[in-house]
Amino acid sequence: MKNVIYTLGFGVCLLSAGSAFADQFSLTSPDIQDGKMMSKTHEFQGFGCTGDNQSPALEWHNAPEGTKSFAVLVHDRDAPTGSGWWHWQVINIPATTLSLPRDAGNINGAKLPKGAMQIESDYGTAAFGGACPPPGHGVHHYTFTVHALSGNLELPATASGALVGYMVNANTIEKASIEALYERK
Repeated sequence: MKNVIYTLGFGVCLLSAGSAFADQFSLTSPDIQDGKMMSKTHEFQGFGCTGDNQSPALEWHNAPEGTKSFAVLVHDRDAPTGSGWWHWQVINIPATTLSLPRDAGNINGAKLPKGAMQIESDYGTAAFGGACPPPGHGVHHYTFTVHALSGNLELPATASGALVGYMVNANTIEKASIEALYERK
């Protein structure tokens, strides 16, 4: 009898956990995967890099209640700068938008939904700037994070990565990330 009770209790816990995971805010992509190397499609064009400089397609699921907009931030924590490198910062993505197509971060922003705003990356342009680690510097970790926000943000297109990060984090309800990798030998 004791074993039956334990088994039933364990089963209820598994069902509850499965339900909780099923409803979690999550980020997926057909182009990049957590812990896997990105393709040259997402490598920068410039600084000695010769990639296609296209942002990956991104899709998010189960936005939390109260979401008014989204922000997507891409950061390389391994860049030898002392503070990492901001590769892409997009804010004010409408709450009705649940994905961005590949190359949404191009300089003209034509593939972004109306109202979304790109802020200058550490490359100095308001667009996606692909991976471009120094040759021989080892594997770099690129964190793509979508933030569900409690409202739109008012920031200048030239805001620093620190200011964008501060404002985004101060208004985040929930976030989800993919950490992709890249290396130049």
